[in-house]
Amino acid sequence: MSTADLALPVDVPSTALFTDRYEFTMLQAALRSGAAHRRSVFEAFTRRLPEGRRYGVVAGTGRVLDAVANFRFDAPVLEFLERERVVDAETLDWLAGYRFTGDVWGYPEGEVYFPGSPILRVEGSFAEAVLLETVVLSILNHDSAIAAAASRMSVAAGDRPLMEMGARRTHELAAVAASRAAYVGGFSSSSNLAAGFRYGLPTIGTSAHAFTLLHDTERDAFTAQVESLGRSTTLLVDTYDLTAAVRTAVEVAGPELGAVRIDSGDLLLLAHRVRQQLDDLGAEQTKIVVTSDLDEYAIASLAAAPVDAYGVGTSLVTGSGNPTCSMVYKLVARAAADDDPDAPLVPVAKKSLGGKTSVGGRKWAARRLDDEGHAAAEVIGSGPIPPDLADRQLLVPLIRHGEVVAREPLDAARARHIEARAGLPLSATQLSRGEPVIPTELI
Repeated sequence: MSTADLALPVDVPSTALFTDRYEFTMLQAALRSGAAHRRSVFEAFTRRLPEGRRYGVVAGTGRVLDAVANFRFDAPVLEFLERERVVDAETLDWLAGYRFTGDVWGYPEGEVYFPGSPILRVEGSFAEAVLLETVVLSILNHDSAIAAAASRMSVAAGDRPLMEMGARRTHELAAVAASRAAYVGGFSSSSNLAAGFRYGLPTIGTSAHAFTLLHDTERDAFTAQVESLGRSTTLLVDTYDLTAAVRTAVEVAGPELGAVRIDSGDLLLLAHRVRQQLDDLGAEQTKIVVTSDLDEYAIASLAAAPVDAYGVGTSLVTGSGNPTCSMVYKLVARAAADDDPDAPLVPVAKKSLGGKTSVGGRKWAARRLDDEGHAAAEVIGSGPIPPDLADRQLLVPLIRHGEVVAREPLDAARARHIEARAGLPLSATQLSRGEPVIPTELI
């Protein structure tokens, strides 16, 4: 399924330079040594979850597929590499015809993961696969961090919708990716129109304090907004006096007023006061939306408050204190011979006295369940798959022989995450710090 098939109106441009220089210098040296065409297996994984987190969330897979499909070297890019003397003429000739022709397997987007999970497995020649390292990690580390924060906020919010409002708190392009990842993690809409345009996300937004301040009176501002957007609009009621603003809002829009938004103050106390006031004014159906630097802990503290929806910005787009997942992309196996496509794979791994060790071998992953059907362990191995885990494998084909085979609507990833999270032990939803909710077993 292509971008056009999904009705996505924006294609991803070339991603060939979304990388680090040493990918190209390694390529050049490998071409010279003859090892560049050796069949290789790279895996993306994280050695640990952010401190205190119980699970991770895979996000950005769809963007990785776009990045691989659009990893191309056109004339301007090749001219830049030549001008900056990044690589030699032989390597430039090789890059001019670059197309990834290998296979990619991975956890499907929205799935949960744990330390050591082979979230993405890239198989192809060393030359083809090594160039993808930086762009793959850039996408997975960012998007998975946002999705994990979104998932925790979604747990805290329960059935109440979450709106993403973080565009002004991060890089303009990162904001679009963050909106997408937040949707995978459980958010229902975004204020970011670029995200709506590119990914078909529902978008929301009415007015800021500037609109109220523009008018001579708050009543004038509310009247203008209602006349323009209708009585179902959301009025921002904390510019001046909250109680007076709520009364004016109902007088202007009537009991059909859609919602009021509170953006400052003691949200727990104010939500109760505003709910009582709205009910007394006959606006029992008018909803209350709260914003103001919310995170999962603030959302959880409002669980007993009469709040109908939350708007979250800064904390979400910065991963709620963990803006990266520390994923790495490591060579774990390579062919025993350079040019023999049927040569057996040899496990390889870095040895380190510190915490940067890795486990060699082309791996599979499966999730063992307990007697109640909940996840009990993340089982990872490179040998034969035990029969009892054969139907619990987590990696799925994403690219075969260079062709993307796993396009899907974003709603599918969002639904998958809800299902995957529900399959974890109940303690996974606790916001308190703890160890990963299930252990990782290497066999």
